Amino acid sequence: MFAKGGVSLLCAVLALPAASEPLSAKDSEPATLGWMQGFPPARDKVVRAADGSFFQFPALRYSVTNMRQFMPTVEVSRGLEAPVPLEYRLDPLIDHLQFLPWGSAQPISFEDALWLNYTDGLIILHRGQVVYERYLGALSEDKKHAAMSVTKSFTGTLAAMLVAEGTLDENKTVAQYVPELNDSAFGDATVRQLMDMTTGLQYSEDYADPNAEVWAYSAAGNPLPKAADYAGPVGYFAYLQQVKKQGEHGQAFGYKTVNSDALGWVISRVTGQSVAELLAEKVWRRIGMEQAAYYQVDELGTPFAGGGLSAGLRDMARFGELVRNGGKWQGEQILPAAAIDDIRKGGSKDAFAKAGFDKLKGWSYRNMWWLTHNANGAFAARGVHGQTIYIDPAADMVLVRFSSHPVAANGANDPTSLPAYQAVADHLMTLYPKRNSHEVSSTLRSE
Repeated sequence: MFAKGGVSLLCAVLALPAASEPLSAKDSEPATLGWMQGFPPARDKVVRAADGSFFQFPALRYSVTNMRQFMPTVEVSRGLEAPVPLEYRLDPLIDHLQFLPWGSAQPISFEDALWLNYTDGLIILHRGQVVYERYLGALSEDKKHAAMSVTKSFTGTLAAMLVAEGTLDENKTVAQYVPELNDSAFGDATVRQLMDMTTGLQYSEDYADPNAEVWAYSAAGNPLPKAADYAGPVGYFAYLQQVKKQGEHGQAFGYKTVNSDALGWVISRVTGQSVAELLAEKVWRRIGMEQAAYYQVDELGTPFAGGGLSAGLRDMARFGELVRNGGKWQGEQILPAAAIDDIRKGGSKDAFAKAGFDKLKGWSYRNMWWLTHNANGAFAARGVHGQTIYIDPAADMVLVRFSSHPVAANGANDPTSLPAYQAVADHLMTLYPKRNSHEVSSTLRSE
């Protein structure tokens, strides 16, 4: 379902069918399998970018925490200030919470779900305090992990910030900001349609189709040397200029990564900064991050705004808490409250329904965030192989998971993930009920 968020060298790998019976999470632990161990590693333990093997399961479980080892990147600086420590109030009951996976009559525990979903790291904040933290796979507290299409939500948040600040007019066309896109499908789309992915594009990310446009996009964004006879566009921006229109803008949601990179171009044009530089200035340097993050780039150094971010688990939780708190961090308004409100209100459910996400009925998409519209008002950033930032306002909860599931599409893990998140939310709401209705409506503003 979500095998659409990681282009460039990843495309060829995502096109491969998953093994019918892949190794279990415990059997595929990178340390057990010995990937890239030794000086030099044994030949059968070497993971390479050039042939795509770095993103094939089970080597994937190593590469997701070592993307900088395989791909050129640019840093998201955290600055020189000391990190702001998180407060801890660990809850030992969470591992033992029971829930029913979708379509099952047999309950499993939250800890069972960690292994079923090939979790590499999971952290849960409640009202800003860490109540749960686990590291598995190749991830540790001092390492970073590929966020995949969770990156899109960072891009969307930056755009929502610029709209709220008046720097970006969501009703203007994309070509008014980036004239180079005038003759492309994006030219007459509004910035809002770009932010919500309701553009009409002749662009397929069907990896089973050798003629799908994603392959040309992949070739353009590939940072490694191109073949001598390559005659296509070089870099993400060059490819975007040749995307053709199909249908009308504003009619239906279509989850297509090129929208995120087009939005990244708009953001860079109006700010004079790359998305990596802007994210560092507006967020990473301002809320006490522990580690610098980084973006995968194309051969021209353009950050991959649709799926190239890698970051530490705790830092992703800090960002989630910033969003949950209406853009505030320790009493300071870091992001405009109006931007967060706009994310939370969601997009068109009718437009979303046309995309055919049959397991996500009633959801919508706004500012490159996924809105569940459930009773708790939960919303999420989501990426292939199981990445997420899941925010539940009613439960005052932020949950971040990094994962290396052998199946890219989140449809493979949603049945044992989304009900697990709800079980934790229910648990926290039972233990720590809000005192009155005013507290429920003002939580985002008061913390």
